[in-house]
Amino acid sequence: MEEKIGNNAGSVWTVLNAAGGRKSLKEVKKLTKLTEKDLYAALGWLAREKKVVFFEEDEIFVALS
Repeated sequence: MEEKIGNNAGSVWTVLNAAGGRKSLKEVKKLTKLTEKDLYAALGWLAREKKVVFFEEDEIFVALS
C-alpha cells in the first residue's frame, strides 16, 4: 500500500510540475486518472513531506511548495 501511495504521489507531483506548479484538485484528479481515495492519499503524502500547499479561491487548488 505504501508503495502505491508513493507512486501516486509521484504522479501528482509530475502533473503539478509540468503545469507550472499549480492546479485545481479537479484538474489534478482528471490528469492523473486517480480515484478520489488514491488522490487524497497521494496529496497527504506530499503534504506530509511539505512538497505541496493547498489554498482556496473559488475552488480548492494545490501547488508545489
